Amino acid sequence: MTDCDWHLRLARQLAELEVDHRLRRRRPTTPLDAVHVRSGDRTFVNFASNDYLGLARHPRVMEAAIKAVERYGFGSGAAPLLTGYTDAHASAESAIAAWKGTEAAVLFSSGYQANIAVVQMLSAAGRSQDRAARFLLDKLCHASLIDAVRGNGSDSDSGYRVFPHNGITKLQRLLADASAAGRGNVIVTESIFSMDGDAADLPAVTQLYAASDPTRPMLVVDEAHGSGVYGPAGAGWAAEIGISDRVDLSVVTLSKALGGIGAAVCGSKLLCDALVNLARAYVFSTSMPAATAAAAEAAIAVLRDEPHRQQRLRSLARKVRVAIIKLGLEIPRGTVQPDDSPIIPIVLGDESAALSAAAMLQDRGVLALPIRPPTVPAGGCRLRITLSSDHTDSHVEQLIDALLQLASTRKDRDD
Repeated sequence: MTDCDWHLRLARQLAELEVDHRLRRRRPTTPLDAVHVRSGDRTFVNFASNDYLGLARHPRVMEAAIKAVERYGFGSGAAPLLTGYTDAHASAESAIAAWKGTEAAVLFSSGYQANIAVVQMLSAAGRSQDRAARFLLDKLCHASLIDAVRGNGSDSDSGYRVFPHNGITKLQRLLADASAAGRGNVIVTESIFSMDGDAADLPAVTQLYAASDPTRPMLVVDEAHGSGVYGPAGAGWAAEIGISDRVDLSVVTLSKALGGIGAAVCGSKLLCDALVNLARAYVFSTSMPAATAAAAEAAIAVLRDEPHRQQRLRSLARKVRVAIIKLGLEIPRGTVQPDDSPIIPIVLGDESAALSAAAMLQDRGVLALPIRPPTVPAGGCRLRITLSSDHTDSHVEQLIDALLQLASTRKDRDD
């Protein structure tokens, strides 16, 4: 097959990415246990995983998945509105709703799909009432949320606006502007932000409007990195700070602290029924395997039965954060910064600095991967360290020793 114009364009774009040190390549890794991986002929302590509580390899979670495969088979075989919705899915949704303290929950195959479905459902509801939805997004929202509002046919002048990270004053102005134009406001934010590990200022957001106001905005909170880590039994950041009742839709990914794959959207029965009927991403997608749903339900039970995992993770996070700051390395500090967030970024500057730092840590048996544009802004390249409750004190010492070498190298370079 001869190269067409599209091949040439794509080849040129990839070449430009490589010149800018932004070309990404997949490297197969083999998990050895909850915190060790093998890549090629090298073994690393893994500080790059979102499996915060080590549940991906928890015996109860794996047993639930295996039993479900034996009963239901590997795949679901159909969309949930056909025959892809089993009693395992229904049971998991009930368990997730009870865990989150909501009336209902709807399962999705990924967090990306769940966020797209939420936007589709609210947009459809707005169109049916001639009161189009206007989405107001925190600047640091996950790409799936940004793609959802852009892909929904919304233009930035009317369908969505982005406000500065935790920029409450700007958000207040946007709410007033949209209300004056007769649009239905939807505030969208993460709870714990994936790249900086800081938190949304949810108390300030909810103080912008009265809960009893029938024209108040909807509040959608993506709890991908808050679920399992914060709140009673890991119910999330909103539960941690006592405002779960002010959140209309909470998106929970099952692929982080719960150790699986997929997501759930939690809220009132009305909103969940609307998702099932109005969200094209739900209606036209094959259901997640029953084994995934069963494993998620088992993971929630483990969260309740083994609170020491959550406590250990947050204790480690405080310890590591303090140690890194003492080394003189730069950790961004948000306006709302939990000192026990398991996401700890070390900002290094340009792409080459981040790549070199990651290689230096790998030479010492530590896997912490570089984050580069477009995931973060130019000049904000970083190592993103993520912790697990299964990391031992010796693992943490190995990490700190490697970071000490990094800090010394950077100091010598700057002197």
